[in-house]
Amino acid sequence: MKKYSMIAAVAIACLTAFSFAPTGGREYVPVEKTPDLETGYIANVQKQNNQFMLSFDSIEWYEGDQAAAKFTQREGDSGLDAPPDGYYIINDDETLQALPIEDDAEVLMQIYNRTGNIAEADIVWDEHISVEKFIGLINTEDDLDIKSFPYHLTVKDGKIVRIVQQYIP
Repeated sequence: MKKYSMIAAVAIACLTAFSFAPTGGREYVPVEKTPDLETGYIANVQKQNNQFMLSFDSIEWYEGDQAAAKFTQREGDSGLDAPPDGYYIINDDETLQALPIEDDAEVLMQIYNRTGNIAEADIVWDEHISVEKFIGLINTEDDLDIKSFPYHLTVKDGKIVRIVQQYIP
């Protein structure tokens, strides 16, 4: 019983820390949808033929009024007028796609475990990190699983040139 109480206490502490995390002095700005943008959950990153291949499950990502419209269309019997957190995800097809990551791709993160102490994790909007650091984070088991966040991937000529982590509350 003590073990379950301790796990619950740690979970509450982490959630509280994230709820009050500093936001780097600016407001959230949604990622602009463009024809070359793919949004999805990252399954893994592996090195193949001297380049990194990112496998992801494509999703439909909606925010604001679009999220409310899709939510009521698909979840009309929920008793709610809009999704609780202002975003809505549709994932009707969980087929993985794989694309190479450009060596000099831009990577922008919102939140990850920077120090090794999950209680110190905070939001830094659009923090630039290297592709190598991103791959290390993706391939690391951590209490803050960054694979659980959606990512916006900009694809040019069949290669990922930009990766933006989507923060979800």
